[in-house]
This record gives sequence, C-alpha cells and structure tokens, in this order.
Amino acid sequence: MATPEHQQDVLIERTGPLGRITLNRPRALNSLTRPMLETVRAALDGWADDDRVSAVLLSGAGERGLCAGADIRAVHDDAKLGGAGTRAFFRVEYPLNELVSRYPKPYVALMDGITMGGGVGLSGHAGVRIVTERSAVAMPETRIGLVPDVGGSRLLALAPGELGTHLGLTAATMTAGDALHCGFADHFVPAAALPGLTARLAAGQDPAAAVAALAEPAPPSDLAGQREWIDRCYAADSVEEIVERLRATGLPAAKDAVEQLLGKSPTMLKVTLAALRRARALPSLAATLDQEYRISCAALAHHDLVEGIRAQVVDKDRDPHWSPATLAGVSAADVARFFVPPADGDLGLAAGPAGPADPAG
Repeated sequence: MATPEHQQDVLIERTGPLGRITLNRPRALNSLTRPMLETVRAALDGWADDDRVSAVLLSGAGERGLCAGADIRAVHDDAKLGGAGTRAFFRVEYPLNELVSRYPKPYVALMDGITMGGGVGLSGHAGVRIVTERSAVAMPETRIGLVPDVGGSRLLALAPGELGTHLGLTAATMTAGDALHCGFADHFVPAAALPGLTARLAAGQDPAAAVAALAEPAPPSDLAGQREWIDRCYAADSVEEIVERLRATGLPAAKDAVEQLLGKSPTMLKVTLAALRRARALPSLAATLDQEYRISCAALAHHDLVEGIRAQVVDKDRDPHWSPATLAGVSAADVARFFVPPADGDLGLAAGPAGPADPAG
C-alpha cells in the first residue's frame, strides 16, 4: 500500500520499503523550483534513518523525461533583478546534489527520457543510474550563456579522454549508450521494464538484484567511435585552438562542432574549459560544487546569461548577442573573475562534515 506523504510538484510516497520521489511538473518537463528541491531534501533526510525505508527511487512524471533542469524562465527574471533568488536556489540545489552522491541507502535514478542540467544533478551522482532507449542526457548550459553545474563539470571532467570537454562546450546530447560510456549512467533497462523494476523494489528486492534481472546489454555509443578526433582536438589549451584543430580535421562531425561552438557565448566557453580543466584536479564532488557555485554566481551578474535565456527560451529568436561577441574579446582576467567567491559568501561544501567517500574521487 502506497503511503502518500506529500503531493504537489513533487510526489513523496512510501510503497512498502521503497521511498519514492516523483518530480511532478510534466507540462514543464519536471523543471525544478526551490520548493521542489526542499521537498526532495526533506524526504531524503527523513528516510536516511527510517528503518521502514530500504531504498529510494527517483523518477519523473509524464512520458517526456525525468527532468529538463531548473526553471530557466524564473532564473532569467531573477537575474534581471540581481539574482538573489537564484543564488538561494543554488544553495539548496548543490548541497542536495552532494547528498545524493553519499546517500546511505541505495538511491536508484530512472534517467528515462530527457535528463538534463538539474535533472543530472539529482540522478547523475546516484548509486544506481539507469538509462533507457528514450534517454537524452546532457549538460546544456552553454546554450543559454551558463556553465555546466550541479556537479556536471566533475562528471564531464572524468569522462574518457576529451569526450567531456566536447560535451560540455558544445552542449551535445548523449544517447543511452553515450551516457553509459561517459560515466553518467550504470545500467540500460528498456523503458517497458521500468514498471517491473519499480515493483521489484517495492517488494523489497535488493536493487542490485532487481536491476540485474531486467538490464540488457548497453547499446553502442556513437561518441566512443569518435574518440580519436575528439581527443586530439579538445586536448588544446584554449577554445581558439580547439576550433582551429576541429576545422583542420575536415570531418563533417568536427565542422558541426565548430558551428555549435561559435554559436555559444565566448565568455562561457572559456570559463567552461577552465572549469573542466580545474575539475580534473579537484578531490571531490563537494569541492567541484564549491567551484561551480562561484562560477554560477558570477554568471548571474554577467550579460550573457540573461541574453542567452532570452534568445533560447523567452523570445526564442535563437539570435543571442553575446558580450564580448568574440573569443578574442575574452581575456584571462575575464575568466579568472568567475572563480572568485561571491561577495555574500562561498558555499563551503568541501569544508562541511565528512561523509562517505566520494565514489568518483
């Protein structure tokens, strides 16, 4: 018998020993608001020491996906007013992402359909990450004048070779096979088998055994077959050199990557590259989230975030006017400013109470 404990934009219920979190804004592709994050956090905190709950399952309502990320229109409007509300949103979201990574009970995330941005933050650090044939996984922040966050820069930095650099800069979308290959997911389960998986978990079956009973061989990754030119081009030390190397290959896929790059904010491309390079040397997800918080706060005060959301989501003219408009116009000092703690305080996750070791560390 399911026991409802909360019903609104997030459905919280316990079905037998399974704690269920369902993001419930299907018309908005389950995009996240601060109250939603607070509800998820309260549920996880409550279940951590609840002997009635042996595992947690995260899913999204509707047929389109788990979660498309934050409510971008709300970020746009808040940034125009100074960004205080969005900074408060990050202060709830990023610690929640870190909690997911070290949750003391099995945390199973169904990355079915669109799983992007903040959706990756709630699922990509889980102990059991499941993709289906419908999965479309991405860190699409550079499309809107932002930088990969919610711990995504760590996942990207730890992907094989330079695949994460390519994905982070171009905001390209991964298939299920790509997500598995790049370390964003662990298992492939057909979408039709997800109700059966949920039933097994609700009956108290061990998550590892439940997944093993229904998982199928991973589909191939197209990105894996492109490692040679991606690694060679994206190993460059600057975005300008990456573009030059991509052009020099003469490959259609590399040409498309150039077009994708040159349509993005020059500032955010350079900040993203710097963030990914730095993330490789950071010791934990917590430290990466601290870095991302600094960058995200700086982005809120930068012209390109409001302009990027305007062009992609508000007016939908797909014609952003970046400032500076060229890669040459972005200096090293411009990039460095994104890594300075904000005036109203740092996040400080890495200095918090010690928890279980970060499995990616």
